[in-house]
Amino acid sequence: MIIEKFSLSETNPAVTLTAYISGEINNASRPSVLICPGGGYRICAFLEGEPYALEFCARGYNCFVLEYSVMGAARFPTQLIEASLAMKFIRDNAEKYGTNKDEIFVIGSSAGGHLAAMLGTMWHKNFIYDATDMPYGYNKPTGMILCYPVITSDKKYAHEDSFRKLLGSDRLSDDSARKSVSIERNVTKKTVPAFIWHTRPDSGVNVMNSLLLADALSKKNIPYELHIYPEGGHGMGLCQKNFGSDNAYNHDWIRCAEHWMRSFDK
Repeated sequence: MIIEKFSLSETNPAVTLTAYISGEINNASRPSVLICPGGGYRICAFLEGEPYALEFCARGYNCFVLEYSVMGAARFPTQLIEASLAMKFIRDNAEKYGTNKDEIFVIGSSAGGHLAAMLGTMWHKNFIYDATDMPYGYNKPTGMILCYPVITSDKKYAHEDSFRKLLGSDRLSDDSARKSVSIERNVTKKTVPAFIWHTRPDSGVNVMNSLLLADALSKKNIPYELHIYPEGGHGMGLCQKNFGSDNAYNHDWIRCAEHWMRSFDK
């Protein structure tokens, strides 16, 4: 296996992209996954990064784990631009790593799910292209896989700490700013297809986050697959011992997600 780490930011050395490449590269054209770990925009949680990469590498995917800006450096749209630069890196290096440019998925958990969903819904925003040197659509993922994601800024269901880090305390009460990062409010005809899973009893991020997104996708006729598991808490990761919360039933999300991704094979 090839494991290589690269810097994505000239100003923040903590922002990196780590490539996990398994198998022969010559003449390969494998699908790939950009992985955004969770952590409430406070940290990038290890258990939702490298373990995901190793799991999906074993299933035939090239994997790239993004360590994005957090805490004081976490102000929107910084992370969205970083995720876009990660997509650019993957496409720029497609030949080097044997990657199919047309099958690049983004997967995110919790707050990382919010970042993945921002990329899937806002990839076309002009401010991204103003800040980067890439052609239109170069950062667009094929689809997004959202694991117990932070979605809504609606105060009834919002994970407030994530939005506090994302917007800063000065903008947290600004209704316009909150709406600008509320994923269900940004769903348009340009939004990419989604695979979403959550647990009904999740006390960290309310399951209504995923349900509100599914409703918004339905209204715009965007394809999606939604799994709500009856048991389990927040941050389950791979749902295996030592890699999140051990739950054999919920662990099936990985098989389901892979089956969904394979439906895009070209």
